[in-house]
Amino acid sequence: MVINLGMNWENFYKDNILSYIRSLQENPFELVTLILDLAIVIFLVYCFFKVVRGSRAGQLIKGILLLVVATWVSGLLNLKILNWILVGIMNVGVIAIIVIFQPELRRALEQLGTNKFTKFFGIDKDISTKTKEDIYKVVIAANELSKSKTGALIVLERDIKIQDIIATGIPMNADVSPQLLVNIFVPKTPLHDGAVVISGNKIAAAACVLPLADDKDIAKELGTRHRAAIGISKQSDSIVVVVSEETGKISVAKDGSLIADVREDVLKKILITNIVTKRFAQEIKPSKGRLKKIKEKIKKEKKQEDIKENQDNK
Repeated sequence: MVINLGMNWENFYKDNILSYIRSLQENPFELVTLILDLAIVIFLVYCFFKVVRGSRAGQLIKGILLLVVATWVSGLLNLKILNWILVGIMNVGVIAIIVIFQPELRRALEQLGTNKFTKFFGIDKDISTKTKEDIYKVVIAANELSKSKTGALIVLERDIKIQDIIATGIPMNADVSPQLLVNIFVPKTPLHDGAVVISGNKIAAAACVLPLADDKDIAKELGTRHRAAIGISKQSDSIVVVVSEETGKISVAKDGSLIADVREDVLKKILITNIVTKRFAQEIKPSKGRLKKIKEKIKKEKKQEDIKENQDNK
């Protein structure tokens, strides 16, 4: 196998590029296949670099690219001895690449043969499932912060974008995780003072400044954190989870109102209903057993009301 990067580029241009352009002129429909071909190649290269980025393989690729460029330049400048040495290295390098990249190649092939195929190409779980998982993580974090009475302010962006609020904080662009959310609000740390904004299934920024609600009908005992939560929920459709530093109680700000002292299960239900169900128009159908219980409950309540009404009449 010989890789000759010092080829006659003039002949290559005439024999390959020009002839291909002529074939496109004769058959314009080939342009569609060309565009499709280029798109697939670009996508595959992007996926490859995405997999190796930040790994040991990423550094090796930089070295290989430098070697390819040096071989091409040596052939272009007719540096025969240097070009011969570099071409020899390139020929041996094909085997070396297979050996060096063996773990990465094995992992990629394993992913192609399993249900991780979509993840390999960056097509992750559908957005509704991902959003629901992020909500569970927020609930876990809020519960942990509540136990330790650590003040927190978590803004979940919905349809109305709040980039102006995100711009006031420290950019993060991190995956949502309970550990990270809890760690951000640890007292006396650089990012604890302010709000965390979750946008597009990412922690977009921390230490963000929110507008304060100044309505006179807001309870005076509410602190700055709760007023900020109400303020941003009035100016946008964002939902805000607040953890009180004094009591450890969890509250939810929505549409300019505050739902105070919510339990973990209630918090989860509020967030799922308003963020997942309404946004993705999912139909939540109760099971037959659940539906039967609801009907029995309604029937029982109606019976109690009838008994009470009869007693009042007597």
